[in-house]
Amino acid sequence: MKRIFSIAPLVAVLAVGGCDTLTVPDFNNPGLEDLQQDPSRVNIQLLAQGLQIGARATISARAGYISALGILGRESYNFDPSDPRFLTGLLIGPLDGSSNAFGGAHWVPRYANIRNANIALDLLDQSGDAFSTEEQEAIRGFAKTIQAHDLLLAINTRDDFGAPIDVGGDATAEPAPIATKAEVLARIVTLLDEAAVHLGGGGAAFPFQLSSGFAGFDTPATFRTFARGLKARVQVYQQDWSGALTSLGESFLNATPATLADLDEGVYHAFSSAPGDVVNGIFDPSRLVIVAHPSVATDAVAGDDRFDRKVASIPSVDDQAQAGVSTTWAYDVYDKLSAPIPMVRNEELILLRAEANLQMGNLQLALDDINVVRQVSGNLAPIDFATDWSTRTADGRVDELLYNRRYSLMFEGHRWIDMRRYDRLTDLPIDAGTSFVRFSRFPFPVRECDARVPAPSQGCSQEVGF
Repeated sequence: MKRIFSIAPLVAVLAVGGCDTLTVPDFNNPGLEDLQQDPSRVNIQLLAQGLQIGARATISARAGYISALGILGRESYNFDPSDPRFLTGLLIGPLDGSSNAFGGAHWVPRYANIRNANIALDLLDQSGDAFSTEEQEAIRGFAKTIQAHDLLLAINTRDDFGAPIDVGGDATAEPAPIATKAEVLARIVTLLDEAAVHLGGGGAAFPFQLSSGFAGFDTPATFRTFARGLKARVQVYQQDWSGALTSLGESFLNATPATLADLDEGVYHAFSSAPGDVVNGIFDPSRLVIVAHPSVATDAVAGDDRFDRKVASIPSVDDQAQAGVSTTWAYDVYDKLSAPIPMVRNEELILLRAEANLQMGNLQLALDDINVVRQVSGNLAPIDFATDWSTRTADGRVDELLYNRRYSLMFEGHRWIDMRRYDRLTDLPIDAGTSFVRFSRFPFPVRECDARVPAPSQGCSQEVGF
């Protein structure tokens, strides 16, 4: 059965196999209050389905999460002639919290979806016998996993500014305090641990429909393996290396992939050009607007299939009007309007395990995983342990890890975060002859600051790069 979501931005129609249609209300408008007064089975199902839509909100937009992090991480440019802020805002700055797309972005959709999950969980507690015990557990596990995902995206963009975590369903309540980055990551881990317990008791099926992006992970048991993989990513961010290895052991990691399809196994945000649905806005058929940063080509190892597969040579295009930068490369990562965007996939899990083992001193195990990715995804020769790997410095081995993460996870939202967590943002190139700078985080949206008295001591002004 084909599952298609429609969204505008959180107003959705779910078409299942062409034989049934469910309308998901706009959860940010007054209709949500109507749902809150009626903990019926259908309303909770609609809220649960809507969480999938909220999770992908702004992910694929031209100024969305993947595109913005790609620009900051020197993976991409956006030469949109109608909006110079893709260069002046994200590469010159300052990042302005009063701008919803170029400073204060990647915040409201995340917390709107977290709030919707809280409402769904509150209604579930009031729903009586509308759901079986197993169905209730399945919904709780799904909702908390999506909350964890949204909270992770929020802290990824604010980093050491922190983010609120004690957010409830009441939009009129006093704003939650700003927690530290460490506290936010710890809360995400807690949510994912709670989700794992719920999903373990969630029975054989979810009592609502999931999009095609969850194919293969659309039962509580299989979805749980996705949640454990997401937890492993967070634990790597926390430098909890042994914990990450434990979580990866409970994930869907396939350590012996034979094909690219095995590496691509995972959970995705789904898009389509069906009437009313949202397309992947990063796809650029013109190859004149969403383009690759030249360093993607100059830094690639000769013969690396990941570069050849994901990046295409184009006639030189530039943006002379704003900064005079140019490129002769464009992306094939998202090659059509319906191209999905990964949430977590197997290739990342293998590299997370390599990183955890590397940091724990398990050099052979780390190399084994790196070589799997190099060979299957990159079609590169394996690195020999005795003559090469064992003789490299610790920094040299990290270089190899980050190279493989860069090209395996290209334009998926990881490069900027990876360089920041290894304190290597200054290694990101500054294009010659430009006023470009590097940014490590986004400021809080101005409205978020205005709602707090006193305002947070950090994060409520323009962010100046370096």
